[in-house]
Amino acid sequence: MNEQTAKDPSAPQDDRPEARLERAVRAAEQALIEFEIAVETFRVEVENFSRLHHQKLGPMYSRLDELDALIAEATAARTGDPEDLRKARDARALVMPMPGVDELFHDWLDSDGMSDDAAAMLTDQPVRPPERVRPSEEVRRLYRELVRQAHPDLAQDDKERTRRDEFISRVNAAYGRGDEPLLRELAEEWAAGPAPQEARPSESEELYARLEWLSRRKELLAVVARELEDSAIGSMLRMAPEDPDRLLDEIADQLLAQVSEREAELAALAE
Repeated sequence: MNEQTAKDPSAPQDDRPEARLERAVRAAEQALIEFEIAVETFRVEVENFSRLHHQKLGPMYSRLDELDALIAEATAARTGDPEDLRKARDARALVMPMPGVDELFHDWLDSDGMSDDAAAMLTDQPVRPPERVRPSEEVRRLYRELVRQAHPDLAQDDKERTRRDEFISRVNAAYGRGDEPLLRELAEEWAAGPAPQEARPSESEELYARLEWLSRRKELLAVVARELEDSAIGSMLRMAPEDPDRLLDEIADQLLAQVSEREAELAALAE
């Protein structure tokens, strides 16, 4: 008996219009899933970079704003010129509240005084590395595999879509935290769960509607992707996508140099 299966690649494909349309829908679904993975990956990178950027550089930006206001005020006090007075008022209005000790020394002070990291830094001892800006490669791999397997767009009925929606929300949360152990647990949970239902035959009208929905969804994701890429943080991140920590260090060095220049300028005005 010939045990050749119906899925023999040498067998001719079904050329019915409905079959061709169904293949197009499946290809569009997979393309959309890959696009969503890319957008979500970049969104998490931008979010993490933004948080670290604010944590590490925020006090420096505040110090620069304060120095600009002090320089403008010192200049106005010297000249008495109405235009200089206006510039001084405008500069002061732009200044954010000066960071307090708890902000300038974020994570340096605890209930017992100086933290271990702060003491280590002041004595040239090793300190804990900063929080990773991007999830690890293994986390990214796990995330991609889970989304490919469990994406809601692969559901064929409302009940299955709901199950996948709830599962993917947990996957996204774990990915946002870079939680590799939890992603592994979720992978095991999905593998042990109910298998996705087999695709049911679809009417042409349903397939056309599905293609239209996929197209609208891709357009929406494209807008989100452009907004992320064009944002200030997104633009900065794209300058050093493989080493954002280094980029933060370079920006910090530039800001420190600017602070030194402003302080020297202010000191000269006070003479």
